[in-house]
Amino acid sequence: MQTLTLGAGCFWCLDAVYQRTHGVSSVVSGYTGGHVDHPTYEQVCSETTGHAEALQVTFNPEIVPEHIILGLFFTGHDPTSLNRQGNDMGTQYRSAMFYRDEDEKNRFAQIIEQVQAQIERPVVTTLEPLGTFWEAETVHQDFYTKYPTNGYCRFIVEPKLATARAHFHEWVA
Repeated sequence: MQTLTLGAGCFWCLDAVYQRTHGVSSVVSGYTGGHVDHPTYEQVCSETTGHAEALQVTFNPEIVPEHIILGLFFTGHDPTSLNRQGNDMGTQYRSAMFYRDEDEKNRFAQIIEQVQAQIERPVVTTLEPLGTFWEAETVHQDFYTKYPTNGYCRFIVEPKLATARAHFHEWVA
């Protein structure tokens, strides 16, 4: 099994995608990249902790290759939008890849270069060392499945899930 830690704006969006991706065994919403222990959602939203909303996605690379997981990451948000995804604004919504070691950092850097070669606007996705990952509150785990009629889910998450299914139909149910 392999685990990647990724920040792509509101964690509810990619959580919904990865929860439905073949070969993914676990998706945990949380916070990382900051300087406060055990941050709360309210603290992270205040932009005083330095944390990003992020996901830890654990998958079997023999079933779903890492490049598919990362392709879904870049399809699931706008990597050219600095500290913003749609109406969600603030550093907690930054596009970020949190690496565990130099090898992972290099793989992340390579995919950023590949994505940049395909688009005109500059990719602003940051490469950050993974510090402590703090699991988000229970309400944020698998949010879309629990609250599919929530307005944010209907108008923000569902279109992102539809895009992921369109581009990765063999991987996303």
